[in-house]
Amino acid sequence: MKIRKLTPEYYPKAAALLLQAFPRSKYEVQLFEKLHEQGRPLHEWVCIHRDMVTAYIAFSNAFDGAKVCGLHLAPLAVNPQMQNQGIGSELLRFALRQDGIKESTIFVLGSPKFYQKFGFERCAQPLCPFDKSNAQFLSIRNNTTHPYTVGYEPEFKVKVKQNK
Repeated sequence: MKIRKLTPEYYPKAAALLLQAFPRSKYEVQLFEKLHEQGRPLHEWVCIHRDMVTAYIAFSNAFDGAKVCGLHLAPLAVNPQMQNQGIGSELLRFALRQDGIKESTIFVLGSPKFYQKFGFERCAQPLCPFDKSNAQFLSIRNNTTHPYTVGYEPEFKVKVKQNK
């Protein structure tokens, strides 16, 4: 298995993986497509096994008002047939060591039980607009002292189109 930066040749395979990994939701694949259509700055990697994308991770800018204050980890996806084998963990560990990531504050909305293994902690500040209690909102290298609601790229608020 190889980890490499996502390149346009793998966009369709990464999108297909997102549909497999999140079978009850079109949100993740539509977010992926819209962020690329708008040319948003992203840090993205994939795990490749036999020319198949088996895992995907992305980081997009986090904002304090108009100022970039860190990155959001979203999504992290693993092919359902390959889950529980450590592939997602390996990809996350790899990503957290990369330039542009290793020195940044990283926010994630997800399972505390999973992300705390990698050094993420629940954060009181900033507030997450998608988790009013911040119960599932974690961060790493977060030195926030003032209250604010963290911002996301506008595509995160996109309405999901359902297939008819």
